Amino acid sequence: QVQLVQSGGGLVQAGGSLRLSCAASGRTFTLYVMGWFRQAPGKEREFVAAINWRGGNTLADSVKGRFTISRDNAKNTKYLQMNSLKLEDTAFYYCAVQERFRSASTWSEPNEYDRWGQGTQVTVSS
Repeated sequence: QVQLVQSGGGLVQAGGSLRLSCAASGRTFTLYVMGWFRQAPGKEREFVAAINWRGGNTLADSVKGRFTISRDNAKNTKYLQMNSLKLEDTAFYYCAVQERFRSASTWSEPNEYDRWGQGTQVTVSS
């Protein structure tokens, strides 16, 4: 069983940067897909980015060119580097992991993830 602990987030002005981290403990997660999702008040949970064990990754169109997802297998940690933040990036951000192999078509589907971090708030101000 994998446990996920998130860190990072906070308040930043528009145009600024933040980095989110998601550290895994317990069972190794290097063979799994790790995703980032976000949820704003009154909205559904939205896919942000995902990365697999080989480093292959995908990003939502809304964050392409601004966000980067990466992983450090030695530290069992994943990162979401967020640059050029916009007001609409304000949301509660969650990391999640798939604990078994699934096709890449599932990476953007929150129901296809097995474990979730506790979430962290990102607020972008004008």
